[in-house]
Amino acid sequence: MRTATIDDALRRDGEDLLTTGEAARLLGVSRQHVVDLTARGDLPYETVGTHRRVRRRDLERVRFSTSRVSADQRRALRLAYAVAGKIAQDPDGVRRQAQQNLTALRARHARGRPAVWLAQWQDLLDGPVDDLLDALTSPSQRSRELRQNSPFAGVLTEDERAAVLREAR
Repeated sequence: MRTATIDDALRRDGEDLLTTGEAARLLGVSRQHVVDLTARGDLPYETVGTHRRVRRRDLERVRFSTSRVSADQRRALRLAYAVAGKIAQDPDGVRRQAQQNLTALRARHARGRPAVWLAQWQDLLDGPVDDLLDALTSPSQRSRELRQNSPFAGVLTEDERAAVLREAR
């Protein structure tokens, strides 16, 4: 009979779970940077006891992710700039509308990865306007993911949306 090792405990369904220190060594960065990546949502993690563990495949995705932005992501960024302009004009009204949308989205997506992004939108809507504007307009991987799960439907009129998309071409 074989005794289970820590390595066995860190394997689930054939996937390696790495400590933040191991992940840092593989990326060539500090352990704190890996912790920051997990806190920002750029690197998914699981909690084992009180410690963060990252899947090797998620680490590889971050390691080899491209900074190139797709055409769809460029359109989403342009629309986000327009939404940011609306927030600058009427922060309370836009937040109210986004909160209504977010409530409906969270009811439909109570689990899984979309639920994680929607929870982050909730934190942003509840926080300072500058953080919200930064998340909307940043070119970071995290912001790209957030924009794919945006609660800002209906903030722009159809004419405004069409104009933004026309200009993006």
